[in-house]
Amino acid sequence: MARPQSRAGSENGQQFPVRPLTVLTGIVLGSAAATTFGLGATLVVFAVLADEHPQFRAELPMLAVYLGIFLALTALAAAGFIGLARRRAWRGWAQAALWAMVQATVRKPPQWIQRMR
Repeated sequence: MARPQSRAGSENGQQFPVRPLTVLTGIVLGSAAATTFGLGATLVVFAVLADEHPQFRAELPMLAVYLGIFLALTALAAAGFIGLARRRAWRGWAQAALWAMVQATVRKPPQWIQRMR
């Protein structure tokens, strides 16, 4: 039985197979982008309200660190997704960087981040 193929991106009647790693990378990209947007919006709100609520000011440095981490994760996920979707020669390096960043993001934070709390 033939493997199902996607019609997305077909040109001149050609069909391209759906690659599972591309789908998984797209899911990571969407999740990272949504988290980055949420952290950025929260940072803006906390910055605006910092004068009225001093506890928000205390949270700004940690929030900025995590925004930076998720910005990097989003950029690596985008590079990995584009590399896979367009079958670029560097896609393996982009995937290695992406999954290293995912691993670094979900493990225990380094000492310098823990001291900020």
